[in-house]
Order: sequence, then structure tokens, then C-alpha cells
Amino acid sequence: MSSAFVKESEEQWLHEISPTLNALIVYLTRENNGVHVYEKKNFFDSQLGKTVHVMSNGGNYATDDGRWHIV
Repeated sequence: MSSAFVKESEEQWLHEISPTLNALIVYLTRENNGVHVYEKKNFFDSQLGKTVHVMSNGGNYATDDGRWHIV
């Protein structure tokens, strides 16, 4: 007799994903119920001293110490 295994949660937080643009796109697409999210543009913010990625989901994201965060 076999039993099914169902993992309760595969939640992942934004700061836990790899600091690459591709990882951000995969994460945001998954969080957006499979609707593809893409980078609309990016720019360097001199106040933050970081590159900001403007995504199609309306969010702006940047990395800090190898972790993504919302700007």
C-alpha cells in the first residue's frame, strides 16, 4: 500500500531567492499565479547606489548584500 505525500507549503520569500534577474523573474511569475513577469527597464539610482529593476508587475526591485528587496 502506498501513501501520498503532500508538502504543506513551498513558500519562498523574496530575500531567499538567488540575486539574479532570471531568479527574480521566475519567482515573480510564480507569485503572480503563472502570469509571466518581465523586466520593463532598469536604471541606476544614485541615492541608493544600486541598479533598480522595474518589472511588469508594477514593482521596483534591487539587490542588497545578495538579497532582493522592493524599492
